[in-house]
Amino acid sequence: MTDATPLQLDQLTKRFDRDRLALNAVSLTIPTGSVTGLLGRNASGKSTLIQCAVGLLKPTAGHATTLGQSAWSLDADAKSRLGYVPQTIQLHSWMRVRQLFDYTAAFYPRWNDTLVRDLLRDWDVPPDRKIKPLSPGTLQKLAIILALAHEPELLILDEPAAALDPAARRQFLAALLDVASDSRRTILFSTHITSDLERVADRVALLTAGRLTFDGGLDELKDTVKRLHVTAQSPFSPDFDIPGRLRRQVAGHEALVSVRLASPDLLETLQRDHAARIHVEDLSLEDIFLEMQDA
Repeated sequence: MTDATPLQLDQLTKRFDRDRLALNAVSLTIPTGSVTGLLGRNASGKSTLIQCAVGLLKPTAGHATTLGQSAWSLDADAKSRLGYVPQTIQLHSWMRVRQLFDYTAAFYPRWNDTLVRDLLRDWDVPPDRKIKPLSPGTLQKLAIILALAHEPELLILDEPAAALDPAARRQFLAALLDVASDSRRTILFSTHITSDLERVADRVALLTAGRLTFDGGLDELKDTVKRLHVTAQSPFSPDFDIPGRLRRQVAGHEALVSVRLASPDLLETLQRDHAARIHVEDLSLEDIFLEMQDA
């Protein structure tokens, strides 16, 4: 194991052409032992960030440091400590499942045959099946098992559950939790399924149009973003606003406002200035994601 930060992005920028800026000066630190969920809409830059982190794309500017090395020039040792599941699965279609794992194992000094055997059994993937006719969900299972089999220090997954049915997703999340139980191992995964992220992640990174708009603890995010139902004695003016506002709806005496920091001082000021009653609503991660994206 290395003492280096598993993943460090410093002002990471990726431009594909003059009109397409996929990542805009993203700085992000993934701490050892954390499980970080990467959230963002389609085309927000999630896959581009991940591909830069594993050395498949070269940044236009800035740096990606993975396991203490430049991600663009990882040596064999670093690659052996990195697990990766891409969004699009491409495996050797002419092989059988057992051959694929025997072939891949030869590239890694550390390989857990027992783990492979157990996951193939639990996920109902016969080792003698040919790969070519397998369903997208089964191919995704194989890609996940391949990424776990060498017990990587850093596991990076790009929409790993997109093709899995609910039962397989539950098994996948259990496998992630097992990996996360080792405090020396680190996980970064992108997903559109916020309920999955809430079950396994302790940190969230939110990308919006190539910019990092939040990076921190999941509990911190849920404690910070609230929806306020404000009822005042007098009608609100059309330009009614409050500090940290994400989204608002104002109609007469009623205002519905999502806010980034619902501090006691803010609530007290609203009550005093508008003679208002305030109900503070907790939000799910999915609601928070939508509120921050639409702000």
